[in-house]
Amino acid sequence: MNTVMGQHLLIECRGEHASLSTDNLEELMTKAANASGATIIASHFHQFGGHGGVTGVLMLAESHMTVHTWPEAQYAAFDVFMCGNADPSVAANVIAQRFPTADVCIKKVDRGYSVETQNT
Repeated sequence: MNTVMGQHLLIECRGEHASLSTDNLEELMTKAANASGATIIASHFHQFGGHGGVTGVLMLAESHMTVHTWPEAQYAAFDVFMCGNADPSVAANVIAQRFPTADVCIKKVDRGYSVETQNT
């Protein structure tokens, strides 16, 4: 018996996403969360010294969204994990479409419990 509790999307971006400021990342992720039907509970974003990478999180009633950027490598990694009626694919598409010419790969993982994977 398989029970899918939610979907976890991994969004790999090479290009302009990696150079967004903390404010621009929070704005993009908020737009994505709202478009997906998720409810934002809290957010926190931090920019590091050096190359200026950013890590950020949106806590959602439906789970969470995170981002980590490496501007020096033109790489950004977003995670979108949602359950309930929120649609993580909508959020992922909003993020991907921010820069239509960026190289973006979206991977989907169903999260939940599977009897076949139970440890015995």
